[in-house]
Amino acid sequence: MSVTQTPQSASFLDKYFKISDRGSTVGTEVRGGFATFFTMAYIVVLNPIIIGTVKDADGQFLGDGSVPNIPLVAVATAFVAGLLTILMGVVANVPFALAAGLGLNAFVTYGIASQMSWEDAMGLVVLEGLVILLLVLTGFRTAVFHAIPSSLKTAISVGIGLFIALIGFVDAGFVRKTAAPAPPIELGIGGGLTSWPILVFVVGLLATALLVARKVKGAILIGIVATTIFAIIVEAIAKAGPSLVNGQPNPQGWGLNVPALPSLGDIVDIPSLGLIGQFSLFGAFSKISVVLAILLVFTLLITDFFDTMGTIVGVGKQADLIAEDGTLPRTREILLVDSVAAAAGGAGSVSSNTTYIESAAGVGEGARTGLASVVTGVLFLLTMFLAPLVAVVPYEAAAPALVVVGFLMMTSIREIDFTDFEIAIPAFLTIVLMPFTYSIANGIGAGFIAYVLIKAVKGKAGEIHPLLWTVTALFVVYFALGPIKILLGL
Repeated sequence: MSVTQTPQSASFLDKYFKISDRGSTVGTEVRGGFATFFTMAYIVVLNPIIIGTVKDADGQFLGDGSVPNIPLVAVATAFVAGLLTILMGVVANVPFALAAGLGLNAFVTYGIASQMSWEDAMGLVVLEGLVILLLVLTGFRTAVFHAIPSSLKTAISVGIGLFIALIGFVDAGFVRKTAAPAPPIELGIGGGLTSWPILVFVVGLLATALLVARKVKGAILIGIVATTIFAIIVEAIAKAGPSLVNGQPNPQGWGLNVPALPSLGDIVDIPSLGLIGQFSLFGAFSKISVVLAILLVFTLLITDFFDTMGTIVGVGKQADLIAEDGTLPRTREILLVDSVAAAAGGAGSVSSNTTYIESAAGVGEGARTGLASVVTGVLFLLTMFLAPLVAVVPYEAAAPALVVVGFLMMTSIREIDFTDFEIAIPAFLTIVLMPFTYSIANGIGAGFIAYVLIKAVKGKAGEIHPLLWTVTALFVVYFALGPIKILLGL
């Protein structure tokens, strides 16, 4: 889309998106759309790295392959993000962009797909989106919002941040399992950073951290690209090779793929949408218990729901869209699109899509209307043709971004009052159990149970929302499924 518009097209855009009414211009909106895209385009690389490189319970990668198909996942990631961001702009007329949610995709990968097929896991994501849509349509979202204490909502975000950071460290080989019973993990290889790929990760992490610290726009994307180029140069000189050679492990090698300068044919290609529609809506219920399936959907819902609420309020304030009474105009439309995005992410096999806080980058450039979102969405769709480039990025070049994103998510820990043990202990359990047990659901469940138990013992049961009692009871059943099965002889 060109910044230069004919008078007729500019007039139509101005009237439809109310650009002048919000004190903006078509050029400003276009510039804001570009800014938002470049600050969140990293998801086209990171989402395939997270969900496309892990096998499901049936031993298959996403797309039912025996080896990862990163470009296929990248195409679907860009396609779904593009369509939904355009939808947000056209329907809700706000400068909010959407894409596969970080944290949500990690939960789908390690918390859900590990127990069933990828199709079944994506079916649960679709169900989660449909439930959120129902909550929006009935107005029940307010009750859900008030049921969970704000500090526990914050703890969930912080815990997911630590979990994502751990995934980054492990994927890069910076943290590894040891051969001995203790300690269970160690730094690098034999306790030292003794490989070229790990060096690339360390340099990439420091470079990305510096860019973020200097508030460079697009810092994470720039970090991924720069680290990938550095990895290509290092491999050309050092010849580290792959992590698996003739079926034998090579600890000194690259974790995902060997970085190399791509040929012209590896840069642009006709995108394949083979992942779209690869989901089974109720398949999970034949693989796991109904209680566990409900808990998994609830965990997705809670994470997605509150992340969205925080994002739209924060970006809405920055864009001066919050009314004097504290409400955000067209909130219903915003939440409707966001709930559709959650379901569409599952239908597209790319995990739940959600509104991105990076939308603030476009707002910072002056964007105030949905035209900026339309521009961002179009850029995502164009990115589909560049999906083969994603296969060039090794773990060690993408992992620094995961660690930095984990840090950014963890910064909200300052909102938790650790002097109040009634909330501090549940928040602590929520935060630490996510990375320590490699499960987001375990962290949320432990936090909820601890919160309800402490409140009840201190005679403050009346402060606990009825919905939280119900959810906590479900989590108790979730943790006790093993003993229950033994008692019932199952």
